Parts: sequence; C-alpha cells; structure tokens
Amino acid sequence: MTGFDRRTFVAGLAMAGLITGGGRRARADDLPGVTDAEIKIGSTTSLSGPVSALGIQARCQDAFFRMVNEAGGIAGRKITYIYYDDGFSPPRTVEQTRRLVESDGVAFLFNTLGTAPNSAIVKYLNQKKVPHLFLSVNGDKWGDYKTNPWTMGFAPSARIEAQIFAKHALQQNPSVKFAILYQNDDLGKDYVAGVRDVLQGSFEKQATTVPHEVSDPTVDSQIVQLKQSGADVLLSGTTAKFVAQSIKRVYELQWKPTHYIANGAASIAGVLIPAGAERSTGVIASAYLKDATDPTWADDAGTKEYVDFLAKYFPDGKMNDSYILYAYTVAGVLMKVLEQCNGTFTRENIMKQATSLKDLQMPTMLPGILVNTSPTNYHPIRQVQLQRFDGAAWKRFGGIIEGAEI
Repeated sequence: MTGFDRRTFVAGLAMAGLITGGGRRARADDLPGVTDAEIKIGSTTSLSGPVSALGIQARCQDAFFRMVNEAGGIAGRKITYIYYDDGFSPPRTVEQTRRLVESDGVAFLFNTLGTAPNSAIVKYLNQKKVPHLFLSVNGDKWGDYKTNPWTMGFAPSARIEAQIFAKHALQQNPSVKFAILYQNDDLGKDYVAGVRDVLQGSFEKQATTVPHEVSDPTVDSQIVQLKQSGADVLLSGTTAKFVAQSIKRVYELQWKPTHYIANGAASIAGVLIPAGAERSTGVIASAYLKDATDPTWADDAGTKEYVDFLAKYFPDGKMNDSYILYAYTVAGVLMKVLEQCNGTFTRENIMKQATSLKDLQMPTMLPGILVNTSPTNYHPIRQVQLQRFDGAAWKRFGGIIEGAEI
C-alpha cells in the first residue's frame, strides 16, 4: 500500500489479518491505552481561543477514525480518539495532557496543536516515554530526535521551507541578494536559519535580515529598511497578519522583488485577498497537498476519496479548507504507522514504526512528494512544489524541490 485509500486500506488490512486481530498480543501491562477491543489516542487542540479555527483539524480526525472503525478498526481494535480543548493556552495544555496520560490512559498523543502548547508538554511526554506524534506545528525543533526522541512533527518545517525558497532563488540568479523579514521567535528564526543553511559562508554578503515583534502594530518600517538593502528577493518569514502587511507595503513602495511567503500565511481568503488581489499577484509559496478544488485533480482517485469522505463522514467540512485536508492526510499517515505495528501496540513499537516510514505516497499529496522517516530523520516531509498566485488562484510551477541536508 503506497498511501491511504479507503477501499484499498480496508482490503489490505483484512488480507493482513489486522482487522480480525492476527497480530501478536503483548501483556496488558506493556500496552497502556490498548486492550483487545480498543486503542486510545489523545490530543489537545484549540476549540476556543485565538486560533479556534484550527480546532476543525481534530473534528475532522474524529470523523476519520469513525470511518476506520466502521471498516473494522486496526488489528480488531476500534480507535477511541479523545481530544480536549486547551484554548491555545500552555498551562491548560499541560493540565489536559496529564489528564489524557494519567487518567484516560491513552497509548500516545497525536497531532497536538501549536508551538507554545507543545513546548509546554514535550519534556513531560519524553520523560514518560509517550509517543508524541505528527504535531500540528512547523518549527524545525520538532525534528530534534536527540533531545526529544519520542516527539515528531509532520509538515515541512519553516527552516526546510526557507531552504527550498533559497535554492529556487539561487537557481534563477546565483548572486541574488535576499531580504528576510522575520518574526522574532522560533518560527521566524527558522526562516533565517534555512537561508543561512543554503548560502553558508555567503550569508552575510547576500542576505539582510530585519526582525519584528508579534506586538508590533505594523511591519511598514521593516519593509522600507529591507527595500533599502537593494535585495532582489524578499522572504516574509512571519504569520498571516504581517505577511498581508508586507504585501501591501511592497506594492506601495513600487518595489518588485521576488516575494516568497510562509506556507502558513498562504491563504487566499485570509491573507491574499485582504492584502489585495492585485498587490498579491506574483507572490510565491510552497505546497505539498493537492487542492481538492483545483480542476487538475477532478478525476484523481485520491481526491475523489477525500471528497467522498467529506460527504459521508464530515459534511460540515469545506473542500477548500486546507486545515481539513491536512488533518485527513496526517491521519492517513498515522494509519500506516499502526498498520506497520502488525498488531503489537507497545509504545516502543509505535515509535519504532513512526520512525520507519519509507517513500510513502499519500493519495492527497502532490505526485512525487513522499513521507520518509528514520531513527535520525524526524522530518517526515522535506519536499514541496512551488506555487505562484495569479490574482485569483495558486498555480503550481517547476518540479519537486527538497530541503538541504544539514
């Protein structure tokens, strides 16, 4: 099986004996969160608070696991998915995570949301040796397998994304000069680090960096400063509000750099249209998932499966909501991990299989983008395809680009 497909997934599990429970049973005391009938999975998310829109990811995954259970579950066990609202507040994340581990007795945590919430629980989970899988974050530190061997991110990190932007810019002009607007936190600093990885000794000569604080009302003065550097390329390594501001200010200054923006701020409805379609025309972002609304994928089997899933199991979901597509995709990757466990669901084996994914092509990922992990690679996705906004929609171009080895 190369990726998650509902029909082939169910058939494959049945042939392997996983639905009927053909795997070896371990002693109950070796299997927290696992019985002959169920596997308990836990998560924290933001159903309230400043980023409550992201809570739809957990709701989608709840529907996804319901679909899996209707197909017979995993190794004869149904998935019990428990997720709690933390309001994007780290102290509440700590409280709810302890509840999941110590009261609910989950086997592992899956797709917990947010950098600050995950930072508050990562040490606890690693001390407890609880798998902390496929976090909904984009910081590079979540690939640090030496410090946190029980924790793994999922999407391309900001550092990998910046590496890819830099590689593409240098392909166009090896002597290009970079201007980097970055948020003065882990996210923004990853964008600076990614460009430095590629430029190496030429970084000081070819790059100008200007930070901003999340409390700043605007980044207008920073964009003026970066324009004065004479750069040919602008990388806005920041969050949605400030990316929109940078697009507006670049246009007002009649500056015409090649403008790369963070994937997390690539929303047409949330960023580009508010910034102005004309102003946003030409900006470049990265992509690794198929857009279900793109006519390119109208006859694509993986996209049809996704659309069918929405219709049957998650009718409140919108096809153009990238958060839902992401949630569906990462849940499919988790199913591959549990399939590879072959009925042995100790925490150690779950983590072993999570770090043993080889050239996995998910049906909702762009062709050629593969999921790969190993005991020394906790960055499941290191490849993207670039896309350019044409004033109405994103248009992909070029081939698959992979992040630099560091």
